[in-house]
Amino acid sequence: MTGPRVALVTGANRGIGAFVADALEADGWVVERGSSAVADTTDRAAVEAWVGEVGERHGRLDLLVNNAGVMEQEVTLPESDPDEWWRTVEVNVRGPYLVTRAAWPLLVAAGGRVINLNSGAGVRPGLQASAYNVSKTALARITGSTDLAGREVGVRAFDLAPGVVRTDMTAAMRAHADRTDWTTPEQVLELVRALVDGRLDAYSGRMVRAGVDDVATLVAAADRLGERERTITVVPYADDDPLVP
Repeated sequence: MTGPRVALVTGANRGIGAFVADALEADGWVVERGSSAVADTTDRAAVEAWVGEVGERHGRLDLLVNNAGVMEQEVTLPESDPDEWWRTVEVNVRGPYLVTRAAWPLLVAAGGRVINLNSGAGVRPGLQASAYNVSKTALARITGSTDLAGREVGVRAFDLAPGVVRTDMTAAMRAHADRTDWTTPEQVLELVRALVDGRLDAYSGRMVRAGVDDVATLVAAADRLGERERTITVVPYADDDPLVP
């Protein structure tokens, strides 16, 4: 394909999404940040119309960044509000699913990439804000399934955990009230650029984390990756555990 590469970044009006969208534009990408037609990525008709408009405007889509997400109140599961709890799961799981599904033909045509903004919360249960942990675990499964579906058609998908970047959301969280060691936007963007340009293709279907991982180390470790490394899976109690795949 000729012409500038095209990216679609959800939730790009602020925070990490804005950092990523700004950096891609600085690198020469055309970035679609959403529109008033899609106030809610959980609305199937609106998502399909929006992605269709992107395809009509540009005729291609090289990168999808599923960044839009929410977090509920920091209370335990028994204290949580059911509607708020479920809404968190809807936004963080149904949203990326719908956008990825709608964008799929364009991504296949371009041999594109999907980056899902995940979290370390996705690999463990949460005492507080449990819906967020649940949603990020589910998002990792979407990433893995996207990777499997994309292997024969040239589409790759990655979980990118951004660490704890200082944004409006994280700054307001009690869990980070005393934090001083924030992940920088530059650390996130280093991994985004490496995922986009193919240096980390071995990690398709897997998770990388800004602030802990660096590109050189990930590249050096790529040939040591087995089927389960950097994925969410059951940890066996021993080699003879019958749950070992």
